[in-house]
Amino acid sequence: MACTFDNEARLRALGFLAPAGVDEAGRGCLFGPVTAAAVVLPLDCSIAGLRDSKIIPAPERLRLAARIKAEAISWAFGFASVAEIARINILEASRLAMLRAVSTLDPPADALLIDAIRIPSPLPQFPLIKGDALSRSIAAASILAKVERDRLLDAFARRYPFFHLDSNKGYGTAAHLAALRQHGPTPQHRATFAPVREIIRARESRP
Repeated sequence: MACTFDNEARLRALGFLAPAGVDEAGRGCLFGPVTAAAVVLPLDCSIAGLRDSKIIPAPERLRLAARIKAEAISWAFGFASVAEIARINILEASRLAMLRAVSTLDPPADALLIDAIRIPSPLPQFPLIKGDALSRSIAAASILAKVERDRLLDAFARRYPFFHLDSNKGYGTAAHLAALRQHGPTPQHRATFAPVREIIRARESRP
């Protein structure tokens, strides 16, 4: 499968002038907000190397993010907090973060290409399974969301140095879980996620 502008071109052929790619980062993490990005790229976008952010080395992601911001027609971020994740679950929080990103695009989008899911927006939506590997607009959103969330986690790492968030980015690595057992969760840990919840229960049951 190639990451192309084919889907965007089809939408423009249908009369849509500003289709946005939308994606999120941090859905499977144990720590911090879920982050989303929405991006409207020009059809003649010259950025090479747009693909799923998870397979791009961090230095290249930073370079690509700067190019995306410079060349995009519009781009925006959206976030859903740990409290919102706890209240409405991570899937709905991801949708909320995406909606917030889409809602703040300026100029706005008139259609959405989204990685696999739909969001509560009145705009026409075209979900694509593995969309960040198929659509260059979704890939661009994936890159922006990942870079922005990594930036947030680097800031949290300075506040909570025991958890090495600058290296694990909030994922449940062995070192992260060991630090959780030793120090307990921070207010930014997702207490409704099973690994964190189990550690909280184990700490509360200690004599």
